[in-house]
This record gives sequence, structure tokens and C-alpha cells, in this order.
Amino acid sequence: MKSYFLQVKEVIRETEDTVTILFWHPLSEQIKYSAGQFLTVSVPGPDGKKVKRSYSMSTSPTSDTAVGITIKRVPNGLVSNYLNDQIKAGDFLEVIEPMGNFVFNPATFSGKNLILIGAGSGITPLMSIAKTALKANSDTKVSLFYGSRNENQVIFKKELEVLESNYQGRFNVTHIISQSTDTWVGLKGRIHQANTILWLKEIDADLKNDHIYVCGPEEIIENTLKIAELYDIPKERMHYERFNAPVNTESESETGDELKKQTVTVKYDGETHEFVVEPHQTILEAALDLDIELPYSCQAGMCTACLGKCTSGKIKMDEEEGLTEKEIEQGYVLTCVSHPMTEGVILEID
Repeated sequence: MKSYFLQVKEVIRETEDTVTILFWHPLSEQIKYSAGQFLTVSVPGPDGKKVKRSYSMSTSPTSDTAVGITIKRVPNGLVSNYLNDQIKAGDFLEVIEPMGNFVFNPATFSGKNLILIGAGSGITPLMSIAKTALKANSDTKVSLFYGSRNENQVIFKKELEVLESNYQGRFNVTHIISQSTDTWVGLKGRIHQANTILWLKEIDADLKNDHIYVCGPEEIIENTLKIAELYDIPKERMHYERFNAPVNTESESETGDELKKQTVTVKYDGETHEFVVEPHQTILEAALDLDIELPYSCQAGMCTACLGKCTSGKIKMDEEEGLTEKEIEQGYVLTCVSHPMTEGVILEID
């Protein structure tokens, strides 16, 4: 993984708890990325250790000159609070190169139109995708269904209005507010299966040819996947990204397995590390607690930066969406969501 020290070009206050940080490109190169990908930011923690968090880029590789990430404050969030409160133009931040598979590539796009569904900060990669499609694919229409808590927390509110004005007939946004004021005249409530189906009908969606991109809480994604199943939408036209990977909460009686304290061996970068993984820890968490430097980025089982191959023993993953079926069959795992289930677990990381 390649790291950069990027200088902050500008900090834009989107809402009271959300900022967009724009970076200058390095002097020696342009950072290449695809719409929908994320950057991983590394900041010093209170104990001196680096703390990494991944944030989707809200800028477009086709329409924006700067690279930007948008960060919503998380209660007690070490990095999100630091970025919201401390960072200013001229500062430098260490970031890891763009990653992620939730992407839109205008050069290979074979669909008719784009349907975007998101809530809260899930709008971030969708904004990147929308701007890219509108700029690069002149005959593509983009429809966005966007849920926010209240009118003051609509991220990119002004930018969305400008895009609608600049791309009349090609870009439309439908807002829905869950805690609206009496003056709000738009849709009220949360995004759910019924109002999503109604919205798809209103925009005259072609569910056999359009591509659907969804980003947000688990409930929104699961509801959209149910709609896809109901209307036989081809899998290759469904794209989604969760805020966080779901944790496997099945009980011992359901899985036949119980997490126990185990010792694992990890081979990485010419060194062999042997350490204990507690029942509440993933393999990556245990390694980082012991200051063992292993590769990682999103810590949600999505980016595959922590990919390794299990050559001995048995491992259970909380989340498998970041891997293909073939990779799983070959023994590959993601350490950020992996737990050792037996003695003698050996992992090899390239």
C-alpha cells in the first residue's frame, strides 16, 4: 500500500457535524482513483499509536481538480472529531492510497441510467459517482433518493441544487426527512421498502437495465436487496456498500462453533509473529494491540487490504462480502474480520 502526506487545500463546513477536506495532489504525481472509492487517514492517537479510519471520497476524478473526503462526526469518534475540529488549510495528513470496490467506471458502464439510494453520510460516495456519470456519460440520467435526519443535516445541499440546475432533465434528487420541521413540504420518514418501490415507479426506473448504487445503514441495503429479488434485478446491476461490516452474532447452538482464546501464527514481510487472540478480538485487533504492524485499511472487511491466506487451522469471518467465492475456497481471509476457531492457525500475508 502506498502512503502520501497530502496538504489540505480547503476545509468546507457542510453541516454542523460534517466537513469536506480537499487536498492538493502531490507535486510529483496525480492521485488516481475511481468514483466511489475511499481514502484511509492515519492520525496519531492519544497513546502515540497511529489510528486509521477510512472515508469515502466525495470528489469526482472527471470533474474535480482536488481530491476530497467528507467526514461526519461520530460520538466519541477519535479521528472524525479530530478532522472536524482541528484540521485547517495548510495542514498535512498521512493518507493511504485509494481503495474500495464500490466503484463506477464511466468507460465500462453498459447500463441505461443510474439509480442512487443513500442516507446520512452514505451520500459521500454517491456524490462522487453522480458527478462522474453526469460529466463523463452525456446520455446517462441519474436519480438520487436521499434520506437525512433533518433539513439542517442534508450534506451537499447547495451542491446538489447546483447539479440539478446544471443538469436539468438528467439529474433529479428526492429528499426524505425523518425528523422534519412543520415547514418541510417534501417526503417525511425514513427510507424503507415501500417508499423506495413507489419512488422507483415515479422516476420510471428500468430495473432490467439501470444500475443501482446503495450506501447507508444496513436496513436500507437489506430493503433494497429485497426489492432486487422481488423484481429479478440482475446481480451485476446491484452495487452496495455498508457503513460497517455486520458482526456475526449467531450463538454457539446455531453455528456449532464457539470463540475461544487461541494462539495464531502470522507470517508477513519476512517475519513470523506468534500471538494470542482473545474471544472478543479479531486477528488484526490482537496484532495491533501488540504493536505488530500488519497491513489494513477499512477495518470493515470491504477493502481487502488485510488479505491473507490461512494455510493451517480454521478461521471464521464475520463478513465475507469483500472476497470472491474462489478466494474463500482457496483459503483467503481478511484479518480485520477474522477469528481463529482452532489451534494451529497459520496465516501468510503477502
